[in-house]
Amino acid sequence: MDMSNLKTTHQFDVIIVGSGGAGLSLALSLPTHFKIAVLAKSSLTDASTYYAQGGVAAVLDETDSIEQHIDDTMIAGAHLCEMDAVKQTVEGGRPSVDFLLEHGVKFTLDEDEQLHLTREGGHSQRRIIHAADATGKAISTTLVERAQEKQNITIFENFIAIDLITTHKLGHKELVNKALGLYALDERNEKVHTFLAPFTALACGGAMKAYLYTSNPDIATGDGIAMAYRAGCRVANMEFNQFHPTCLYHPQARSFLITEAMRGEGAYLRLPDGERFMLRFDERAELAPRDIVARAIDFEIKRLGIRHVWLDITHKSADFVKEHFPTLYARLMELGIDITKDMIPVVPAAHYTCGGVVVDENSETDIAGLYAIGETSYTGLHGANRMASNSLLECFVYGMSAAKDIQEKFDHSFEVPNVPEWDATQAVSPDEEVVILQNWDELRQTMWNYVGIVRTTKRLERALHRIEMLKQEITEYYQDYHVSKNLIELRNLVLVSEMIVRCAMQRKESRGLHYTLDYPEQSSELRKTVLTPPNFKVETPLVNN
Repeated sequence: MDMSNLKTTHQFDVIIVGSGGAGLSLALSLPTHFKIAVLAKSSLTDASTYYAQGGVAAVLDETDSIEQHIDDTMIAGAHLCEMDAVKQTVEGGRPSVDFLLEHGVKFTLDEDEQLHLTREGGHSQRRIIHAADATGKAISTTLVERAQEKQNITIFENFIAIDLITTHKLGHKELVNKALGLYALDERNEKVHTFLAPFTALACGGAMKAYLYTSNPDIATGDGIAMAYRAGCRVANMEFNQFHPTCLYHPQARSFLITEAMRGEGAYLRLPDGERFMLRFDERAELAPRDIVARAIDFEIKRLGIRHVWLDITHKSADFVKEHFPTLYARLMELGIDITKDMIPVVPAAHYTCGGVVVDENSETDIAGLYAIGETSYTGLHGANRMASNSLLECFVYGMSAAKDIQEKFDHSFEVPNVPEWDATQAVSPDEEVVILQNWDELRQTMWNYVGIVRTTKRLERALHRIEMLKQEITEYYQDYHVSKNLIELRNLVLVSEMIVRCAMQRKESRGLHYTLDYPEQSSELRKTVLTPPNFKVETPLVNN
């Protein structure tokens, strides 16, 4: 649909920011009489879901059990996972798979025409359903097709959310802060639109573009987390940033991920001399959780002064490799790497935001009518480390849960509030865009060097000092000039980076993805790290185990 000539104020029943698995599972789970807007920052498939190579974790085999999946998740999350969230998510495995099958996702089948199950790091059983090695692409394209077929869903591509509209922001004094909608920039004509609805859902992914090296698409700039915090929502566990152990090290393939399923199917990690070094770090070797594998690779790279390690699956037959990893095989052949004969150069890269906006079992935030789903949210599922393929599962479980909650709370008597249009009368066009580029590069370099896989208190203090200076510069720039996509993203990224550092400074232990040389041991106390916006006071509870 051509949106270029539309009015700039719109009213819907539900506004969904993000077109990945989380956002579209919500949109497709709502009744067809709901008027729904889906805002995509770029194209509809430009979301982390599309790039997911692994799969969806679900208990489907008779040799597996809900209890085993729960135990595996708790162990991978260093026991910081919240049991209620883990149980809800794991029990939602089969309904989520049914949801995807009903919408036409084509998963890989075994010889008996049953769903083929693979295994990934941290899982004690084969429980990962997949579409070869391009599961995310299969899910994303299918759900996008279903959404485009729905007459009640209006899609706005290239619309970048700027900030939420709430009753408290409008100066209303009632006790409960309610979501009313948001402002968003149409990147094509640089007009700011006003979207109003009684329900808004943030499903805009994580924040790993805060780091210099990342496996994430360019859209992962922490927009939902930053907007929710500015509006008055708590944010938790931002110190837990997962670095995927195996990102391709190649100058022509920036951010190209090598799926963990390759290690699940028997690939080895090797040093230049051929040693399988993971055996020295963990008895599970290559199948250890991602944080352990990423730290081991980081340690060996720094110890030996090398640029990468090697991932080796050449001991498997060529037919096996091509059948299980057709997408990887084809892409790496384009780069001159035959994975049936050649080892693959790999390095860790920032991959997944385990923390996020605090939500309840229905994905509702501290603001009434505002939901956060998927990587934007903190449900309590991942704890100190996300276990492979639990993230897509979380998207569908909580997307469907949010849809049910919205349906139960929907009030047809919702009246359009008197919301002022975006005021840019005092802003001017920027004279030099290089300021944004400089701050962007400096922020990501600071995060990579000081807030990476291994941390120290001194590094975190240095990072916070520089981030606060950058935040001040960016805030002044934002107040003076017209908004742009790069400026909106930079404003969000600097805030989210500050959250990551502040959470990391509060955690006086090493647990899961947060490893600090100053506190190498785990604390006996299980506590999540919660950041509260100004004037919002909440006691930080112990984790519910």
